[in-house]
Amino acid sequence: MTLTPKERMRRALHYEPVDRLPTQINYTGAVGDMLAAHFGVTRAELPRRLGNHLLRVDISHTPRLSEDGRVAYDWWGVGWDTQEEGYFVRHSPLAENRDLDAFAWPDPHAPDLLRDAEQAIAADAGEHFVAPNFGFALFERAWALRGFDTFLVDMATDPDYAAELLDRIVAIQEVLIRRFLALGVDGVYFGDDYGAQKSTLFSPRMWRTLIKPRLARLFAPAREAGLPVILHSDGDIAPILPDLVEIGLTALNPVQPEVIDHHWLRTTFGGRLAFYGGVSTQTVLPHGSPQDVRAAVFAAARALAPDGTGLIIAPSHRMMQDIPLANIQALLDAFAELEGDSWRQ
Repeated sequence: MTLTPKERMRRALHYEPVDRLPTQINYTGAVGDMLAAHFGVTRAELPRRLGNHLLRVDISHTPRLSEDGRVAYDWWGVGWDTQEEGYFVRHSPLAENRDLDAFAWPDPHAPDLLRDAEQAIAADAGEHFVAPNFGFALFERAWALRGFDTFLVDMATDPDYAAELLDRIVAIQEVLIRRFLALGVDGVYFGDDYGAQKSTLFSPRMWRTLIKPRLARLFAPAREAGLPVILHSDGDIAPILPDLVEIGLTALNPVQPEVIDHHWLRTTFGGRLAFYGGVSTQTVLPHGSPQDVRAAVFAAARALAPDGTGLIIAPSHRMMQDIPLANIQALLDAFAELEGDSWRQ
């Protein structure tokens, strides 16, 4: 039995038998350029060379650059630092003027927003598992618009305003989600970080009041269509995992080993929640040896998928330039070994 990447992903997400564990490697632009040159492929060919199973599609938007080129403004009007390999907000458009009625909200009905996604889906021809990418989906979108510290203060001192801002974001995202579903995607991918290294960023009670019901609204269209929901949420979010399962989460990413115990995850949520990630980009990939990387891949697979089900194994986050090429090759070699049964020993 040899499955397509799409079917392998679908089965893994639902704890069904697979011929081998599906894998995924995401990376920053700089790492993508380095890997494409190393393997002698184009950037467009790189995901296939890495054996990726998930194809994420986005809205069509060309960021506006500041005059000095150091800030790129996204579809929502948030300005991002172009000199950072990660995500760093330089301009939050609601930071100085909090008037939600005066803000120029983006139009989710704009006709060409899904042009690139349509083309990518057509070119893929059903080979990979396609999911729209709703990064900075809700809480993160709100703080990006208001400023991180400012929005946390809003949540504590002016929850009505915080709720209104979140509702405006949900209304826009709901339209986009339904438009993507109409294209025939296979699931929906959200990104919304709620955790720090040792705790949630704010109280679980506050999350349940302000975030949970609105996140449920974002999950609902996919769940109604019978499609899986994947959520990337960094940090120690163990206290709210039962809530996420309750509102319909199918798979959790990044299951970073430094912040959440893999054995506990599988024991507590096995069969109800699939996992995506597991190999640390914080410690072992940038700082370990190739042997350490191989051991980490097998450890994650054994803990999260002891029977070979319920896991898409991957680096816990996008690979950045601090990861040596030798460790990336070790990761790929270990992924190849997952095709057999030796990793279960």
